[in-house]
Amino acid sequence: MFTGIVEIIGTVSRLDQQDASENGGTSLTISGCAEILDDAHLGDSISINGTCLTVTEFGKDEFKVGVSPETLRRTNLGSLKEGSGVNLERAVSASTRMGGHFVQGHVDTIAVVAETREDGNAITFRLQPREKSVLRYIVEKGYVTLDGASLTITAVNDEEGWWEVMMIAYTQEKVVMGKKRKGEDVNVEVDMVGKYVEKSVAAYFEGSGASGGAMLEKMVQRLVDQRLDKK
Repeated sequence: MFTGIVEIIGTVSRLDQQDASENGGTSLTISGCAEILDDAHLGDSISINGTCLTVTEFGKDEFKVGVSPETLRRTNLGSLKEGSGVNLERAVSASTRMGGHFVQGHVDTIAVVAETREDGNAITFRLQPREKSVLRYIVEKGYVTLDGASLTITAVNDEEGWWEVMMIAYTQEKVVMGKKRKGEDVNVEVDMVGKYVEKSVAAYFEGSGASGGAMLEKMVQRLVDQRLDKK
């Protein structure tokens, strides 16, 4: 479990293919991160660009993780090169300040940066997800995790399939996304609370028989009426 508050930006110093096949796994060595390794142990979880991975080796200033073929397919870790910067966060402890939100380190999809707009010293990023289904968990002023950083959603357009976040100058310097521009990929993890609420509501209606169905029909009709009134 993580908070989405990036502790440090590390640097990919080595990539090793585990086998020669196209879909083979990779091991990553991340350097320049001594300050998060003072209490490290083999088997610890560290979030790398929002992806929860297991420490398999570590030294004073670097650590190594293995990245499975499935993770390479579902995240932007497969596009990393030697010298790439990555967001790093250790798993939460009992004394961790909860400055962001509950983050699992399980990437739901990749989004592409569709547009960036400067607003004073801040930058607004517009993102379009590869899997449009995640948009149902994206709400204005809600949380979303982008490359492991907890950010607040400032605008959503379900019909066009995008949402926006704004990043102040301080945050731009502390996370890798601050330097990303149009066309680059970002790892996305939606707020897990939305998933639990969705499942609970669905289970309620499924278990309520006709009364649940009637209630759902009324809710849908109310939403349709509200939409029509706005036109």
